[in-house]
Amino acid sequence: MASNVTYKYIKQNPDIHTYIKNADAAVEAQGYTEHSFAHVEKVAEYVKMILEGLDCDDRKVELGMIAAYLHDIGNVINRVDHAQSGAVMAFRLLDNLNMPADEICDIISAIGNHDEGTAQPLNAITAALIIADKADVRRSRVRNIGDLALDIHDRVNFAVESSNLSFSEDKKELILELTIDNRISSVMEYFEIFMKRMILCKKSADFLGVRFRLRANGSDLV
Repeated sequence: MASNVTYKYIKQNPDIHTYIKNADAAVEAQGYTEHSFAHVEKVAEYVKMILEGLDCDDRKVELGMIAAYLHDIGNVINRVDHAQSGAVMAFRLLDNLNMPADEICDIISAIGNHDEGTAQPLNAITAALIIADKADVRRSRVRNIGDLALDIHDRVNFAVESSNLSFSEDKKELILELTIDNRISSVMEYFEIFMKRMILCKKSADFLGVRFRLRANGSDLV
C-alpha cells in the first residue's frame, strides 16, 4: 500500500516538532550535547547521501530520512533506552498517520537500533542511520563551553573544527573526515572517547558492503 507520509510532512508536523524540542530540552538539562533540529536534520542529510550513494530507491531514501528525523524523540522520556522508547513513540505517531506496516517496521527498527548500547545494523536504513548519527560531530553541538576542562565529551566535540561524511570517488568507502584543534583535545583523546562508536560505524558499513574510514587531521585512524 502506498503512503502519503513524506519527510516534508514529518518536518512540518507540529506534534513531532514539540517532541523533538522537548526531547532536546531533557538532554540539555542532563548536560548532554545538542540533539535538536540541527542534529536530526544533519543526520537526515547524511542518511540521504548514504542511501542515494548505494542506489536505493526514492522511497527507501525518504523512509531513512524520516527515521533520522525521529530517531531521538525517546529522549523526552529518558536518555536511558531512548532508542527503544523512541521507536515505540514513532510507531504510534506513524500508525496514526496510516503509514503502511512495512514502512513503519523499517523506521522503528532503525530508531530502536541506532544507539551504541544496543545497536545492530538490521537493514540498510538502520545501518545508514547508525553511521549518520555518529558522524554528526561538531563544535556547535557543545552547550557547556565554560566546563570543557571538566567534561571530556564536550572537550572532544568542541575540538572538532570541521567534519564531513562522504563516499570515496569509487563509492567503496564512507569517509568521516575531521579537523581537530589539538590545543583543545588530542586526536587520540577523540579516538578514546568515540572508539565504540567508530567500531559500530565500521560494522554498519560492512553491512552496506562498503568500508568505513575515519580520517583526522589528514591521518587515517580506522
